[in-house]
Amino acid sequence: MAAAPVWSADPRTGKRREQVAVEATAAEVDAAVRAAHDAGGALADRGVRAALLRRAADLLDGAGERIVEAADAETALGPGRLTGELARTTYQLRAFADVVEEGAFLDVLIDHADPALTPPRPDLRRYKIPLGVVAVYAASNFPLAFSVPGGDTASALAAGCPVVVKAHPDHPATSELSAALLRRAAAEVGLPVGVIGLVHGFDAGLDLVRHPLVAAAGFTGSVRGGRALYDAAAARPRPIPFHGELGSLNPVVVTEAAADERAEQIGTGLAGSMTLGTGQFCVKPGLVLAPHGPAGDRLARSLTEAVSDTEAGVLLDHRMRDAFIDGVRERAALPDVQAPVTPGAGGAHTVSAGFLTVPAARLAGDEGTHDLLLEECFGPVTVLARYTDDAEIGAVLARLPGNLTATLQLGAAECEGGDARPDADADADAGVGTDAGADVAEGGTGPAGDGGGRGARLLAALTPLAGRILVNGWPTGVAVAPAQHHGGPYPATTSTATSVGGTAVERWLRPVAYQDTPPALLPQELREDNPLKLPRRVDGRAER
Repeated sequence: MAAAPVWSADPRTGKRREQVAVEATAAEVDAAVRAAHDAGGALADRGVRAALLRRAADLLDGAGERIVEAADAETALGPGRLTGELARTTYQLRAFADVVEEGAFLDVLIDHADPALTPPRPDLRRYKIPLGVVAVYAASNFPLAFSVPGGDTASALAAGCPVVVKAHPDHPATSELSAALLRRAAAEVGLPVGVIGLVHGFDAGLDLVRHPLVAAAGFTGSVRGGRALYDAAAARPRPIPFHGELGSLNPVVVTEAAADERAEQIGTGLAGSMTLGTGQFCVKPGLVLAPHGPAGDRLARSLTEAVSDTEAGVLLDHRMRDAFIDGVRERAALPDVQAPVTPGAGGAHTVSAGFLTVPAARLAGDEGTHDLLLEECFGPVTVLARYTDDAEIGAVLARLPGNLTATLQLGAAECEGGDARPDADADADAGVGTDAGADVAEGGTGPAGDGGGRGARLLAALTPLAGRILVNGWPTGVAVAPAQHHGGPYPATTSTATSVGGTAVERWLRPVAYQDTPPALLPQELREDNPLKLPRRVDGRAER
């Protein structure tokens, strides 16, 4: 039986562009994994790893025009957006090279023997080592930054783990081009090209996560696809870590004070965030709790005007377009749901942005009739839920699943720690800032909110729901920075780790402690004279 062809398609027309590859057989997946496994030892040298990451960034930058052209032809994301994404991708690669050279990610800890303690303490030396081959599942909506040369690949290589990427079917040509450049970078710094493998095909994805030599996996995609792979990883004879980003509603709470002070600004900002990239960002605000009353009405009018001015756009493929059209139609048909701007089909190959409104009380009940509005709908749509009091805010938040982000839009006085309205004492009765209101998700009351005031109480209520909490901003746009956290409670992600920022490397490492090991046998990282000049903590004190 002939292998199935892998086609590059144009989402602007729905037509095939070219055959790029064929779907990998089980034998070909096995060969890619074994080649990566065999090449793993060559990544032991941190200097070589850093050189690989920097050379990969240079080659990607050098081929920028070709990469952007290929990615735009397959995704319709546009040259401007893709040029920015390429810059983010290469910055990320260089940032991980810096992480590798600095060495703090190895988390070296040394406790010298102390026989005077009770019980006596042996000599203990601990650091982290790479897990092994990492399977990376590329995302549809970021053909570079969350795909072949993206953060999962970069952080795994930084950790010393070879990678096999399962390409996303929406951008196979871009994936092949990126993989070729990464392999070229490997060869130029003296590494086996097998440190980076690439496979195509649905069955290949399952074969990859089940392969006995695959030690961990990273995934960005849908709840359905990610959960299937997560379950497969857990069902192995030897289960492996599966770091998946699956889905997120990214709730926003707009207080009465914020709406009163800047309703028009909030409406315009929300429109820009929810339609950015045709609504195909994982951190798109999908549910907005806004107040009833004149200030909330002004916000809704501003949102209506801004969304109405948004041009129709192309989604990543026609399957996603069909799912979006069906999804918004089903949501709009629910009782008491209205569409001030109707989302749906914009043309034969495009979609139109819009938003839905619903009384927040409809989402607060346990009957489940409106639960669909609490699920992510991929594309340019959001739900504006109008609340009458803080009890409804607390009730809706209590029903939300985990998220990547949660956003507060506060008034000026609320940002200063005060209460912006005369009935602020009603918060206690409403449950906002109490155990009933703050304990809205598994994990209990969050640590935020020690400063008091309504803003702090709402911040504490949102903290258990998400991995990144924003105040007076919008969640679209995830900065690559050491303090970043891109993750959240399930189903946002399947682990507590971040996939963005320097600490993303920790996903692909495990700690090992050596006890009373003769000095000549210790790894260089743990030797007394610190020949690698690593930052470390010795007997509880930081040193270098």
